[in-house]
Amino acid sequence: MQASEPARTAEGAGFHRSIGLFSGTAINMTQMCGIGPFITIPIMVAVMGGPQAIIGWIAGAILAVADGMVWAELGAAMPGSGGTYVYLREAFQYRSGKLMPFLFIWTILLVIPLTMSTGIIGMVEYLGYFFPHLGWSATHLISVIATVVVVFLLYRRIESIRLITVALWVIMLLAVVGVSAAGFSDFHAELAFGFPPGAFGSQFFVGLGAGLIIGVYDYMGYSTTAYMGDELRDPGRTMPGSIIISVIAMMFVYLVLNISVLGVAPWEVIAKSKSVASLVVEHSWGHAAASVVTILIIVTAFASVFAGLLGGSRVPYYAAQDKVFPAMFGRLHVKHGFPHVALLAMGAVMVAGTFFDLAEVINMLVTAVVIVQSLAQIVALVVLRKRQPGLARPYRQWLYPLPCLIAAAGWIYVYFSASTLSIILSGAWIAAGLVVFLAWAKVNRSWPFAPVEIRETYLGNN
Repeated sequence: MQASEPARTAEGAGFHRSIGLFSGTAINMTQMCGIGPFITIPIMVAVMGGPQAIIGWIAGAILAVADGMVWAELGAAMPGSGGTYVYLREAFQYRSGKLMPFLFIWTILLVIPLTMSTGIIGMVEYLGYFFPHLGWSATHLISVIATVVVVFLLYRRIESIRLITVALWVIMLLAVVGVSAAGFSDFHAELAFGFPPGAFGSQFFVGLGAGLIIGVYDYMGYSTTAYMGDELRDPGRTMPGSIIISVIAMMFVYLVLNISVLGVAPWEVIAKSKSVASLVVEHSWGHAAASVVTILIIVTAFASVFAGLLGGSRVPYYAAQDKVFPAMFGRLHVKHGFPHVALLAMGAVMVAGTFFDLAEVINMLVTAVVIVQSLAQIVALVVLRKRQPGLARPYRQWLYPLPCLIAAAGWIYVYFSASTLSIILSGAWIAAGLVVFLAWAKVNRSWPFAPVEIRETYLGNN
């Protein structure tokens, strides 16, 4: 669900096709795994009702692969130019003008900071390992302070986050390996595979829907190479390969981590843990080792929030520059030259998100993207095959339209499995976006207050 700069040069001038299948897969995997599994294992176990939680990650991988094949065709045909923003702009311009790309950016204003909120919530939960008696007020005060610190640190021009990203990956990898090793060093198969009575009964599919939401959240990032099409060698091969391989590889990482954790303590204990990695390491190697792993996870959480908000705050700025979003989001800080309006807006949403339960925040951010991104992209692929049959497609979806149907069914299942509150709030956000769009369109004399403007950017470059 990441986004980058909207189209400025469809040809991708200035880029070198230096990223192959291996490096592309590594890039996707780097984006996919952060603090996510360390904070979602207890939730997955709780909603699935036992060790059968591993099925949640398998189901998530199936949905991610099917959806990844949608990303691959669109990304290979319209490379490196803004991802979903461009796909929706190109496909929906014929009937609804700039509405769909506008709603996508509007939704990003909610989704990116909510994703960062999960990092802050997870960081505070792991701080609870050192301060187990933190009350409601103290917990939320720390969350607000942490968010303010992140925004303060970003309130300046930052040229590159490559070093932060590499450090984040190394720290996360150390934590994953450490927790998995600790779990298997005192592993009990009867705990890891001791399914409770009725585990696969009538309530299984109810739990699976909730588990699939968690799984989708943990796999987010598999589409990263779709934003880098003009930097890929042989994008028709590298893009789908990097997406599918990264999803399958991360599925095995999550399964190993999940099984190692479940083999240490009863699933009921795991489900109630706020710092499950700390619990596992302390059980196997003692308090000192657990403290080290806990610090690594806290650093990972903070760094991921920093890097994520840095990149995310640029998305509405580029859309405003492309005249598909309110102009105020296109303003740069007078002294430091960064998009401060978008940063402050996302920081405010991020603060609000920390006051919700972690599972509820994940529900909200996933439901928000289902309609405006996930399902919309499937429709975009179908529309573009009809409207632009001459568009160069280095990769055409295998077994089309089967992956589209699987992805659509999966996303609809996810949406209606979400909590009522998350559906209402995400729906209200999209409805508010429609109102803002109409006001913006009237001021800018755009559809529906003017005829649609057709600009087949990529078709014209074939």
